[in-house]
Amino acid sequence: MQAMSDKKETEKGRQAAMVIAGTAIFWILATIIGGELGLSNRVRALFDLLALAGFIWAFWMIFQIWRARQDRQG
Repeated sequence: MQAMSDKKETEKGRQAAMVIAGTAIFWILATIIGGELGLSNRVRALFDLLALAGFIWAFWMIFQIWRARQDRQG
């Protein structure tokens, strides 16, 4: 039973890491491409907000993993 929950936590941790990495890459590329194409500040701010949402989602995933470990330990 413990091995099953450890595997699920590992998978969720890997997923959170992928969300963080993907969001960071998206944010960097959106900033670079937005500057090169001369996009308006509104569009660039939209990309910033999307990146912020991705980072908040990843934080929420990490928080859920932490809570699951706390509940399991007692």
